[in-house]
Amino acid sequence: MSHLHNDALRAEIAARCRAFPRHDDGLTPSGLKRAAVAVALVAGADGGAALLLTFRAASLRAHSNQWALPGGRCDAGETAPETALRELHEELGLELQAEDVLGMLDDYPTRSGYLITPVVAWAAAAGPLAPNPDEVASVHHIALADIAHHDAFDFTSIPESERSVIRFRHAGDYIHAPTAALIYQFREVLAGRVTRVADLEQPVFAWK
Repeated sequence: MSHLHNDALRAEIAARCRAFPRHDDGLTPSGLKRAAVAVALVAGADGGAALLLTFRAASLRAHSNQWALPGGRCDAGETAPETALRELHEELGLELQAEDVLGMLDDYPTRSGYLITPVVAWAAAAGPLAPNPDEVASVHHIALADIAHHDAFDFTSIPESERSVIRFRHAGDYIHAPTAALIYQFREVLAGRVTRVADLEQPVFAWK
């Protein structure tokens, strides 16, 4: 797969998303709150496609100073795509429309009480981003070519759980689940593979 940010890549990703047999029983597990994040695909500086990743502001009450895809809790009556697009605009100033949504990945249940729906969206011509300083400390472009590397992700263990902890290395730091798990599943979808990630563990600091 070429990673150039163009109409051909958009069409190919849309086709892969349509072919993905999303695991969704239509029910929210008891006690979990609905949330959605945007896997927003933009053009990188080299013309390649990249997804947008944020580092959350230190002032946030929950999950401060952590890596995250743009997103948040679903408002009453909102669909996952509506939430993801709203949060993308609120956090980064990037306004996309319903027709820019290419598909959705599996819901991911978090230790902190959320069921996250990843929404894949395409930004054909994104202007300069305007990160909201109340929510975003910094914004990063993660090239699709980088997540495609065979060693982009690794798996480790923690004494608190029997489940494997997934990690994605970026800028000298480790990005963990849920964010790493969602990016990993997107990588697998791009490769035409069906890989479930709900059982991939999060580090203990993300449990609350």
